[in-house]
Amino acid sequence: MTKSFEEFEVYKKGILLAKFIFELMNNKSFEKEFGFKDQIKRAVISITNNIAEGSEYNNNKQLIKYLKISKGSCAEVRSMLILSRELGLCNQSEIQKSYDITIEISQNLSNFIKYLNTKIDA
Repeated sequence: MTKSFEEFEVYKKGILLAKFIFELMNNKSFEKEFGFKDQIKRAVISITNNIAEGSEYNNNKQLIKYLKISKGSCAEVRSMLILSRELGLCNQSEIQKSYDITIEISQNLSNFIKYLNTKIDA
């Protein structure tokens, strides 16, 4: 692995998602939802941190392991966005861009994992 994690498009999308989530958590409806806010923030931060951590091993098997963890965190964020809508903390239009980016990130991570697997098998 010669690229730095900061160059990965999926990492950049993760940073954008984190900005959207932190902005959403500033809504007044989340004001007293301390545990919820803490959990979704931890999950969104985990997406980019695991990409970064995995890339530092310079080992495709290790990177894949961390990309899978990142993918799980991305699903957790998406689940919490759905839950926030269902609990009436926000509406669909408020979560839509974040939700859409979680889908993109998840697909990007899957494709990245598939690509890295071909490099291991080769």
